[in-house]
Amino acid sequence: MIKVSVVIPALNEEGVVGKTVSAVPVDELRKMGLEAEILVVDNASEDGTAIEAQAAGARVVRETKRGYGNAYLRGFAEAKGDVIVILDADGTYPAEEIPAFVAPLIEGKADFVMGSRLRGDIEPGAMPVLHRYLGNPFLTGVLNLLFHAGISDSHCGMRSFTRDAMKKMNLKTPGMEFASEMIIEAAKKKLRIIEVPIKYRIRGGGKPKLSSFEDGWRHLRFMLLYSPTKLYTIPGIALTLTGLAIIFALTSGPVRVGTMFFYTHPMILGNFLVLAGVQIFFLGVLNSVYTATKGMNEPDRLTKAVMKYSSLENGLILGAGLFLLGLLIAAKILYVWITSGFGELSELKNAIVSSTLMFTGLNVVFSSLFLSVLLLNRREEK
Repeated sequence: MIKVSVVIPALNEEGVVGKTVSAVPVDELRKMGLEAEILVVDNASEDGTAIEAQAAGARVVRETKRGYGNAYLRGFAEAKGDVIVILDADGTYPAEEIPAFVAPLIEGKADFVMGSRLRGDIEPGAMPVLHRYLGNPFLTGVLNLLFHAGISDSHCGMRSFTRDAMKKMNLKTPGMEFASEMIIEAAKKKLRIIEVPIKYRIRGGGKPKLSSFEDGWRHLRFMLLYSPTKLYTIPGIALTLTGLAIIFALTSGPVRVGTMFFYTHPMILGNFLVLAGVQIFFLGVLNSVYTATKGMNEPDRLTKAVMKYSSLENGLILGAGLFLLGLLIAAKILYVWITSGFGELSELKNAIVSSTLMFTGLNVVFSSLFLSVLLLNRREEK
């Protein structure tokens, strides 16, 4: 018989957690030929949450490390089901709809089921206007853009997935970011994700645990950290190449296009684009290496290449070469100035090229040194 584990994290939810446990449709699941267990993870509550949950029929485990992710990680470790359903303890999610979250999994139509409040029904006052029309759509849009999850409500806390799917997801974050990590991992592991519209209700009791701006920023920061290639590397390369194209196009002299005249001022813009692009590119490389060494991301080809210890020597040689080339151009400018009697100079073009080369060289050198620090405790990739 297929077993379903309903995992409910709870922090100081006395007065409502018992109602949530009682709302789980155990009899209906049994009619579907399923065995159900209700597991409440008491996340170091200071009230009667655990007693109330147990009295309502749940198995209760205590997780002393507070945090949304910590509670669920403990719950998943304790759960015995082939299918796992998660929802909050505060009565906002319709526990009676659990069969709709289980059916697609046992029928083999999906690996991961997401609830969608935005495609369902939201009771008046259940969700702040800022969350409903700005925060949630924005964060969901960013997640879909970066990871192609194709969902409408990334922060809906009512979800279900198979045990096999859970094993494929490399879940580890202790806090609220866990909600985003789960979807990101599901998308990256190519799990089949479907959505079920639900009714979202006014909170049953207790104080809300969310902080709109702080938690929103934590989710956004986590998503950006998880996608360094799209956030840093690609934009960095684009900016650098654009800047270099502008500089080299004007190095030999001014360019006229119709009635427009381009020379030193566009070169200054090109210099800025290169400086910004190189900095952003190396931030992306270092971010990719860091997340790979922490097991948060599978390294792509570029990351694997720079994770070799030989990258330090190659980076030092390349960076030093670029810096010295720029220094030679700067020395030439100084020579011209001295031989002209320290008078007026017209070497702005060469000064721009020199500063671009010197800055890029220094960035390569110090980024290579920092990269070697990240790889100190890691064997060389073959």
